[in-house]
Amino acid sequence: MGMMQEFKDFAVKGNVVDMGVGIVIGAAFTSIVNSLVADIINPIIGVITGGIDFSNLFLNLGEGDFASLSAAQAAGAPTINYGLFINAIISFLIVAFVLFIIIKNVNKLKKLAEDEPKAEETPEPSAEVKLLTEIRDTLQKT
Repeated sequence: MGMMQEFKDFAVKGNVVDMGVGIVIGAAFTSIVNSLVADIINPIIGVITGGIDFSNLFLNLGEGDFASLSAAQAAGAPTINYGLFINAIISFLIVAFVLFIIIKNVNKLKKLAEDEPKAEETPEPSAEVKLLTEIRDTLQKT
């Protein structure tokens, strides 16, 4: 019974929902980053490097000569797909940079929220105000 109650507490507190939302957004973000790399960044790099398509770079470990990675894979040849690895590195760097920007801004917002004086807090009165209050209180007593 104790474990079931712990699971209910975990699920009800929103942790599961938050995690699920994060996974869905992460999956959507991954497809956007993959498209950015494949459809925008790689063609630009291809133009700069003279038409190199990273996704088609591979090292053939078997026999035969193949014009493309898809032809080698269709023939069942063992390959090292270092071009796809380069694409994965580019995707990772983009995701890491975007997360860095997001976390940096979240931390900045947290710091601003912490530095803001709270509405319930009253500022400490100045020395002059304290002295005048004491004088007023003394005069009221007499």
